[in-house]
Amino acid sequence: MTAFSSLASAMLKGFFRDKMAFFFAVIFPLMFLVLFGGIFNDSGAPKADIVQVGKVAVLDEAPAEAKDALSKTLTITKTSDEAAALRKVRKGDADAAVMQRGKNVELRYSQADQVKAATVQGIFSSIIQSANLAATGQPPTFALTTQRVEDESLSNIQFYTPGLMGWAIAAGATFGAATNLVVWRKNGLLRRLRLAPVSTSSVVVARVAVSIAIALIQAAIFLAVGALVFGLELTGSWPMIIPLLAAATLAFMAIGLLAGAVSKSEEAAIGIANFVVLPMAFLSGSFFPLDGAPGYVTAIGKVLPLKYLNDGMLDTMVRGQGPSSALVPMAVLLGFAVVVTAIASTLFRWDD
Repeated sequence: MTAFSSLASAMLKGFFRDKMAFFFAVIFPLMFLVLFGGIFNDSGAPKADIVQVGKVAVLDEAPAEAKDALSKTLTITKTSDEAAALRKVRKGDADAAVMQRGKNVELRYSQADQVKAATVQGIFSSIIQSANLAATGQPPTFALTTQRVEDESLSNIQFYTPGLMGWAIAAGATFGAATNLVVWRKNGLLRRLRLAPVSTSSVVVARVAVSIAIALIQAAIFLAVGALVFGLELTGSWPMIIPLLAAATLAFMAIGLLAGAVSKSEEAAIGIANFVVLPMAFLSGSFFPLDGAPGYVTAIGKVLPLKYLNDGMLDTMVRGQGPSSALVPMAVLLGFAVVVTAIASTLFRWDD
């Protein structure tokens, strides 16, 4: 225990004293959380800019509750100049222009932004249908009730905090293991540790314990900033992220060990680790959801460990699922760690 505690303490102090390591493991990912939180948190869907030319009865005479609902999706400005309104739409300064000629409502839109064009057409189609139904005086046969499945307090920060935190954990564990292995081998520390009266298991366990401790520190900082600055609210069995992060740290340390084992310089180890971690973050949905991605992209994501870490944290922190939701991601991460560590051990060498 004395050897373990001494090694662990030295490694942990070394991490905090290494300003570059601390920056890229904690500060750099945290900058993305602050950036995303400031830009996207509670921003909601963007409103469509509509120019109303003259009088449009379906808008002007709509009930108060209908106008209130429309104000959440449309920003309407009024003008009497049809040509000027159409110029604004063509230039992209407005999403559509609407005018009424008799009982015919005309909607002029730009196809430059296809999403906005489809949204505007859908909204006005609904408006016209409602107006026609009201004109008949007949009650509707069917009614639609909508309700979100998540807790009402759920905001955007609770969706991308787990992904960014997962990326930070992956980068910290991978880069830490890769660079330490190369530096220790180059300066002869590995050889001295091998000859010192300290068992190899003590060195390995100390390195693993320090990496897990760093991951928990990263998580604590992310959760604190998310909660105090952006109103992050943890739901479900969120304490399950602790064993989940431990399993993930082992998986990403294994990647770092493999990178360090095949690298002859610190620069090469960093390059290999960066080549693996950064694309993995994009393919695992750490920065944005992959719901609309091509099938081959989602297929690649399903074999990446970061995807399982992100999904496990989303299930326990955001989606309100029980502790069992973290078991499959933990099993996959631990299995990945065993396989990659076995490969790295065959390539491991104590000195150059």
